[in-house]
Amino acid sequence: MTTATSQLGKFYRSLFTLLLMLLVLTACSTPQMQRGKTETTPSEDPISALLKETPHHKNEGAQKTVPLEKMGYSIQVGAFANLDNAVRLERLLESRGIDAYYFRHESGLYKVRFGNHSTYKPARAEAERLQAQSLIDTFFIVFPEDYTAARIKKSGKGNLRDELVKTAKRFIGIPYRWGGTTAKNGFDCSGLTMVSYRLNGLNLPRVSRSQFKAGKWVSKKKLQPGDLVFFATKGGTRVTHVGMYVGGGNFIHAPRTGKNVRIEKLSNAFFAKTYMGGRTYL
Repeated sequence: MTTATSQLGKFYRSLFTLLLMLLVLTACSTPQMQRGKTETTPSEDPISALLKETPHHKNEGAQKTVPLEKMGYSIQVGAFANLDNAVRLERLLESRGIDAYYFRHESGLYKVRFGNHSTYKPARAEAERLQAQSLIDTFFIVFPEDYTAARIKKSGKGNLRDELVKTAKRFIGIPYRWGGTTAKNGFDCSGLTMVSYRLNGLNLPRVSRSQFKAGKWVSKKKLQPGDLVFFATKGGTRVTHVGMYVGGGNFIHAPRTGKNVRIEKLSNAFFAKTYMGGRTYL
């Protein structure tokens, strides 16, 4: 009996020791597991980080500043009294992969420009090649120093903002016929702003969403003439429309393709609701 009792006691002591060791291991492992969970925060989640880099709100890209490049050597062709002739030439050139755009000259005639070369020779070579293919007739090379932005910078005289507004107002009453297309949104009426800036020497992108990513965010209260205002006219937060602020709470734009360019109030209920923000490039 003494031997059996002794063996039973050893068994219980061993069992107790084993249970104690299990408790110790559990106690040690639990904090480590908890620490592991605590260290995996949303900020370290690569997917979460990517989402944070592409916010979808009205001040999207507010802290980003992408300055516009200056226009280089461009080619100008045509002198049409009829808008349709200028549009046809523009689209013919675009069908050949050429970034062309028509504009209304101070004379009232419609002309077409394309190309943006860093030096004179490739600009002339492109023009001569197209002329040899009978796509264009007489052409004129626009030099970088010919643009208003360059002249004002050199002379210190003049106001580029006023010139941008003056250029945009030249299109009031004219049907919107520029491309300004995207695969998903179709026509987004960004040609007016693009042309107004390019004619004055600043290479503004063609599509409104790209225009929104350039420049610097500016609050509605601090808008100045020549700044651009953006809207999400198709709902949500995706920019699909743009106009140019002209002062006094007004902006100039084309409501949609085929409609005349005109001036609207930012306080208009539709535009106030869909307003996404303003950008300045000067």
